[in-house]
Amino acid sequence: MPDPTPSAPSRPSAAARVSSRAVSRRLPDFPWDSLAEVKARAAAHPDGIVDLSIGTPVDDTPAVAQEALAAAANAPGYPQTIGTPALRRSAVDWLARRHGVSGLAIDGVLPAIGSKELIAGLALHLGLGPGDTVVIPELAYPTYEVGARLAGCEVVVSDATVALGPSTPALMWINSPSNPSGRVLGLDHLRKTVEWARERGVLLVSDECYLECAWEAEPFSILHPKVSGGSHDGILAVHSLSKRSNLAGYRAAFVAGDPVIVKELLEVRKNLGLIVPAPVQHAMAAALDDDAHADAQHARYAARRATLRRAFESAGFRIDHSEASLYLWATRDEPARDTVAALAEIGVLVAPGSFYGAAGAQHVRVGFTASDERVAVAAERLASFG
Repeated sequence: MPDPTPSAPSRPSAAARVSSRAVSRRLPDFPWDSLAEVKARAAAHPDGIVDLSIGTPVDDTPAVAQEALAAAANAPGYPQTIGTPALRRSAVDWLARRHGVSGLAIDGVLPAIGSKELIAGLALHLGLGPGDTVVIPELAYPTYEVGARLAGCEVVVSDATVALGPSTPALMWINSPSNPSGRVLGLDHLRKTVEWARERGVLLVSDECYLECAWEAEPFSILHPKVSGGSHDGILAVHSLSKRSNLAGYRAAFVAGDPVIVKELLEVRKNLGLIVPAPVQHAMAAALDDDAHADAQHARYAARRATLRRAFESAGFRIDHSEASLYLWATRDEPARDTVAALAEIGVLVAPGSFYGAAGAQHVRVGFTASDERVAVAAERLASFG
């Protein structure tokens, strides 16, 4: 009997090839997955959990946005990636009216499906990859690193441009007011960072999603003429309506700045079909045009912040920075995970500062986006903490 015909060499399946590039080897672990056990412990409290670990809004979306969304609900056609002229004009006017930004035209504004999506895809969409370096702050929103690594870039952690030496990164992130610490970068610091980036041809991107959440300091947009020198060349600012207008569920954000870079992003996003739904665009414009609801929400957060700050300080915590944003940056000068575990015993869940980098190893981030009732419960429990 003849020998069987030799079979062709086996090839790995598509699934195996994908698995060889598993996300776990390309990206950091998703931080909040590691809180499952301690969250369950906090939830076991007889009077329920007080979850201060995330910054998700709990108050109603303002009526002005809901009504605009409903009025635009009949949207049978595809919207444009670039966004409506009305939305882009509202963004320009809001930045001018509330934050002193001048010289911005609507071709320097591009809407996005939430700021996280924009941040995560920015390096990739701008064509960065292996051989390019992205600089992120020492305390940083994790998605800056995720986006850089997804594109294959090297990540450098630094708050000081002088520490970067002669190297020239392709992209540098700054964040003021900061998530998680609430730190506000001063005018001189911002101005010098812009000058440093321009001298080297570095794209400087400022995450300003908490710009209207200021308590003890005045934050400046990178687009403000006192920072930018009246030019938006080489700089971008990322803005979100999630916190200002309780639109987290709408996924409503935009990027503004250098029109050349915005145009490049637009061309990529058109090809990918990254389009903010038409009704959401109408709601965004309505929310940006209305300051009354934002001022009312700011007052709610101010009251909650004051209650939690008193309670944590009375319980022996030190609050560092926290002059803006929607968080208290609290410490007992012990490992962050120990603090998280101790607070879980009284049914209060916070985020370990280590989620945001090694510089946060002894701090916890305390959100004050919980309801008035839950904030009061947390304060009551902290009275017997220690």
